[in-house]
Amino acid sequence: MRGFGLFRLPYAEACTLVGGDVLSLTAISQLSDRHGFVVAPFAISEETPLLLISPEFVEHYAHPADIHELPEMSSLAALDYTHEGDERSDYHIDFANFHARLRKGEFQKLVLSRSIAVKRDDDETALSLFQKACACYPRMMIALTYTPQSGLWLAATPEILLGGEEGSWQTMALAGTMKYEETQRWSDKNIQEQRYVATYIIRQLERFTSQYTEEGPRTTRAGHLAHLRSDFRFSLSSDTLLGDVLQALHPTPAVCGLPKEEAYRFILQQEHHHRCYYSGFMGPLQLSLSAAEATHLFVNLRCMQIFSDGYRLYAGGGLLPDSVEEMEWQETETKLDTMRNLFIRHSS
Repeated sequence: MRGFGLFRLPYAEACTLVGGDVLSLTAISQLSDRHGFVVAPFAISEETPLLLISPEFVEHYAHPADIHELPEMSSLAALDYTHEGDERSDYHIDFANFHARLRKGEFQKLVLSRSIAVKRDDDETALSLFQKACACYPRMMIALTYTPQSGLWLAATPEILLGGEEGSWQTMALAGTMKYEETQRWSDKNIQEQRYVATYIIRQLERFTSQYTEEGPRTTRAGHLAHLRSDFRFSLSSDTLLGDVLQALHPTPAVCGLPKEEAYRFILQQEHHHRCYYSGFMGPLQLSLSAAEATHLFVNLRCMQIFSDGYRLYAGGGLLPDSVEEMEWQETETKLDTMRNLFIRHSS
């Protein structure tokens, strides 16, 4: 079975296509000493395995417009509408359940997500959507990836899970979401949510290194949204620790909650929908993209799965004890617009 990963890094024009056989792994720690394009789910299972696309061919393009066709794919599945239900009602039930546990003090934070089905009523191709996303979102990592196991996914994401080369590494705490404004004023809820994520990352890094720095938080823009961002740079005694570092970082509280393991299990048991590869991560791992082998793994945040007859879009938001349901619902609607905007026909 063969797959591919096509990606363009933030603030870049050039893009890269990686393709080859697909390897299924059972644990994130197994990514140590591997090379290729990673497609990781929120939760590894038989249905959603951790996938690594071998770099049997690596092609570079100066601009997304220079790509004229994608590698061959097997037939895409049809979109399943049988479990759609009432989106707002399902969210209301999930919010009440999640929020009650937060108010009881069982969790500091929980991330509640949802997905929507969109019927295909256009002649857009996966490649044209990738090219459109590159034009619309220059500050984000844009990735289009396909494997027979995962299907076809498009992502536009600002959040680095792990990046770097030659022993110099970085990750980030990205949390808090508002519509972007020239003068951004952050609520206490957003500031607290971001601090939870930053504190968690520090504790995980301290398991592997004492040599790290933190910068931030600062406001960063991602399309029509703004987030609070702190950047961490660190060194490791050996790059063979990469898989263990990834295992420790994923899933971060930005997509899961705190305490992490308890929040992870709660989400898997209680959310109305299956996250699949949403809130997992993807990107090149130890690939020769320039003079050195580089890693650029991003959390799969604003994303959708592409089917033969439609799309499934995903979004989520962090809940704290003082969260308000309608505000959280509107935040997910705003996040869904990142992908929805790619379908809008602009009149000339």
